[in-house]
Amino acid sequence: MNAVITHNPSGEPTQVHSDAALLDFLSSLLDYTPTIPDELAEHYLSRSGFQCPDIRVTRLVSIAAQKFIGEIASDALQYCKSRQAAATKDKKGHQHGKEKRLVLTTEDLSAALREYGVNIHHQEYFADSPTAGTAPSQKTGD
Repeated sequence: MNAVITHNPSGEPTQVHSDAALLDFLSSLLDYTPTIPDELAEHYLSRSGFQCPDIRVTRLVSIAAQKFIGEIASDALQYCKSRQAAATKDKKGHQHGKEKRLVLTTEDLSAALREYGVNIHHQEYFADSPTAGTAPSQKTGD
């Protein structure tokens, strides 16, 4: 059995059996219901060519995806807060003691995703204004 030496809070070395801890963790996955449903995880895993009959592996992937999404959402929230703090600072402190609503923008999400190596950009058909995509006005008198 493989063993790992760690240190407890008092600084004394403690031997932890990593195989036993791994087996306990894997068995706990059978009772765990992840936020991302097993069917959804299995669907995307099969689309990428991954097949595994062990539901614990699928749930482990779901947990990793949930952690990844959570970290991105947390980072996007920090970008949103800093953007709104900068906007409030520009308005010379016209805050009336009312808490502002936080709104996730594409720019906040894009900045957070960029930290993880995911670059997103607007599609050609993305409408940035209400007049985007409308036919140009025709000149009269031609």
